[in-house]
Amino acid sequence: MHRLFLYGFILFGFATQAHAEVVGEEVSYKANDTTLKGYLAYDKAVKGKRPGVLVVHEWWGHNEYARKRADMLAELGYVALAVDMYGAGKQASHPEDAQKFSSEIANNMALGKQRFGAAMELLKKQPTTNGSDIAAIGYCFGGAVVLQMAREGLDLDAVVSFHGSLGTTKPAQPGVVKAKIMVAHGGADPFIKPEQITGFFAEMNQAEADYRFIAYSGALHSFTNPDADTFGAKFNLPLKYNKQADQESWQAMQTHLEDAFKD
Repeated sequence: MHRLFLYGFILFGFATQAHAEVVGEEVSYKANDTTLKGYLAYDKAVKGKRPGVLVVHEWWGHNEYARKRADMLAELGYVALAVDMYGAGKQASHPEDAQKFSSEIANNMALGKQRFGAAMELLKKQPTTNGSDIAAIGYCFGGAVVLQMAREGLDLDAVVSFHGSLGTTKPAQPGVVKAKIMVAHGGADPFIKPEQITGFFAEMNQAEADYRFIAYSGALHSFTNPDADTFGAKFNLPLKYNKQADQESWQAMQTHLEDAFKD
């Protein structure tokens, strides 16, 4: 199912639960011989098992921004795991390092799938998680990762890509995609070319995937990250935080996850 949305800017507040008791803890897990360092967040005030959501970091690596999003998901009542795709919690402080680290996964998606799968299994095994209800969200590099996991048919209810790249060397095939897909795209993002968008539409339609693509007018790359302005100025990159697009896309994600977990 193809649903295309072109949103203006309607201000949404972040949803939080009253009396939330969000707990965050560092967790270590393994994919083959690589130790991965993640961050698990959940609300102690919520009783019983609940859906789990994986959070895949930007190309900078597993950092406080990914953890913040995990905490925000926990406030919504989910069990959230901010994953580590690079190993040992490795982070980049310069775009050259970020490109190197992210390319190691982008050019070896079998490795990426293995590490993502290890995180997914860890999340499913948590005593607070309903293992049959799992989704994933990702930012920039992480957005590309969660889209690829959906393409490859992982057992996910939903994926959400925030300002992630859309291209792939392994397109989705008909009948393989299980996840409901949402893409939150910056309408002025210079890294994503128009032909990549049309190619993504064609791929999803041919694969008969259930997807929605939301373009936020005027938003640049990394529009959800408040640190984007600092990174953009420091490294002369076209990155910019957009508060309204950030809040609106977060609200759209909530609706997307709620719809997916109802099915």
